[in-house]
Amino acid sequence: MSFFGGGQQPPQPLQPDPLFAAQTEMEMYTVLFNKLASSCFEKCNSRKHKEPDLQLGEMSCLDRCVAKYMDSQELVGKVLQAANEKQAMQQQQMQQMQQAMGGN
Repeated sequence: MSFFGGGQQPPQPLQPDPLFAAQTEMEMYTVLFNKLASSCFEKCNSRKHKEPDLQLGEMSCLDRCVAKYMDSQELVGKVLQAANEKQAMQQQQMQQMQQAMGGN
């Protein structure tokens, strides 16, 4: 038996916590819904509340607003994903260059 950890198995890589992932995803959806609701409500809500139900104009405005909001969120997500992939590739290339030069 070694005092310096010799003969022990290498540590297992950490697995993502599914509970944390679910909580984070739920928080993201809550924020998305709240932003979407407040933004579209401000744009589409008629100031005259004569009827308990939405009017046709309000419904079509809300449909368009939600569709545009979701499209823009999807576009932003794609742009951020591409930027993250590019950054990860650049970091990998830097590590390869450092290894080739005899660095870490």
